[in-house]
Amino acid sequence: MAIYTLPELPYDYAALAPVISPEIIELHHDKHHATYVKGANDTLEQLAEAREKDQWGSINGLEKNLAFHLSGHILHSIYWTNMTGDGGGEPLEKDGVGELADALAEHFGSFGRFKAQLSKAAATTQGSGWGVLAYEPVSGRLVVEQVYDHQGNVGQGSVPILVFDAWEHAFYLQYKNQKVDFIEAMWKVVNWQDVARRYTAAKERAHNLLLAP
Repeated sequence: MAIYTLPELPYDYAALAPVISPEIIELHHDKHHATYVKGANDTLEQLAEAREKDQWGSINGLEKNLAFHLSGHILHSIYWTNMTGDGGGEPLEKDGVGELADALAEHFGSFGRFKAQLSKAAATTQGSGWGVLAYEPVSGRLVVEQVYDHQGNVGQGSVPILVFDAWEHAFYLQYKNQKVDFIEAMWKVVNWQDVARRYTAAKERAHNLLLAP
């Protein structure tokens, strides 16, 4: 039985237009995300077979594959809920996300500086990857990370709460090679309510995740 399943989109394919076209959403979710789900499940089966047979010649590749596909599944699952056709702008107290807005100002100096850093991180990630706003539980700070592929170059224990997909499959059909334009457009569909909920949940659960001081 499959351990991981493809989540349904919280909106229809056209909900994020014109920022992201219906064609991209359909291909990205139904094909690319589904591939990561299948890859994670297939790798778990291969690891189970390796344990049963006590054959470990492929262990390095299998562990890498599990990290790649599982991280792809997790980041995409966050990505879909991070966006809404009614989103965008700046998180504000009047919209019920004042705690998040205050944290961004505290940890980055201002919303504008945070926006600039995440935009630059997403647009300049080498190869394929993501720009990520994460909660870092040891310091209790929000940090921006560049994620290579789906799993590389991240702080252990950090919890992603806002993710910008910078893989070409996320934008190329519509934006061609203008990744910077796509990243800038993404700010028009950010679901700050979802980001704020994730921030609150990450803070509340942090003490259960790490023992490091």
